[in-house]
Amino acid sequence: MRKEIRIGTRASALALWQAEWVKSELEKKYPGLMVSLTKIKTTGDKILDVPLSKVGGKGLFVKEIEEAMLRQEIDIAVHSMKDVPTFFPDGLHLSCITEREDARDALLSRNKVAFKDLPKGARIGTSSLRRQSQLMNIRPDFVIEQLRGNVDTRLRKLKEGQYDAIILAAAGVRRLGLADNVTEYIDPEISLPAIGQGALGIECRVDDRELNDMISFFNHSDTRVCVTGERALLRRLEGGCQVPIACYGRIKNNNLSLEGLVASVDGKRIIKETIEGAQADAEKLGVTLAENLLKRGADVILREVYGQNPDYSGDKLLEG
Repeated sequence: MRKEIRIGTRASALALWQAEWVKSELEKKYPGLMVSLTKIKTTGDKILDVPLSKVGGKGLFVKEIEEAMLRQEIDIAVHSMKDVPTFFPDGLHLSCITEREDARDALLSRNKVAFKDLPKGARIGTSSLRRQSQLMNIRPDFVIEQLRGNVDTRLRKLKEGQYDAIILAAAGVRRLGLADNVTEYIDPEISLPAIGQGALGIECRVDDRELNDMISFFNHSDTRVCVTGERALLRRLEGGCQVPIACYGRIKNNNLSLEGLVASVDGKRIIKETIEGAQADAEKLGVTLAENLLKRGADVILREVYGQNPDYSGDKLLEG
């Protein structure tokens, strides 16, 4: 058995927490194994003054890490699943998907004001068109403002009064031990989560059989089924996570239930549908759900979004 594993990771506090967790689990599983972290700055980390929806290029938060793996400078990469494109470079694959944390979005507001009590014209900070479209569908009076940076930076901007509230992924807030800052967790009926939100993915070289076997214990079967269905929908719609597309899978009565959504950027049009079937058919269910959405008019919405910015299509944008 190999004696060393090198993990590639972004350098943000959340990315490091995720990589450190994988490191710790590996060391517990294999006493004596040397596990090291290599911090890699990605394109998405470098461009902080431009909304992600205006930035082109595939895999904004993974490309440089994948290149390091192909050069054999690292052995595995730990990603937030919502940042992972649906296609991988030749020679790499998604080896494991870990058990999902809370998949919901979280509201963090000044003075702990509840969502229903936010004032007219409240300034909401988010980097996600998915969140923006769903919130504006319910509260068109909201003023949505771009919010980039790591979790600490976003919290600081909230406390400084730059926003009345901000929306973050609950999983990241909880992992960093900052759950006390959460005002409330947003029901998926209000804000359907991003594809893969709350789960971690471990990427590896396909031909490294020994390493793939060593890390296989990270796989969580229910989460893998749900995320597989979600990502099949995303791939069929040819969308990146920065497009107003959402999908959330849950295991119900031993079946997979998938709820999918496509929305216009202004939130005036939302097409939402649910499908349920056997877990073994996760891929097929995701594709079928996507096609059902397209038949109901999602294709028109997506053409408009892609027409406004050609860089949206084909897995080119990822949510921060």
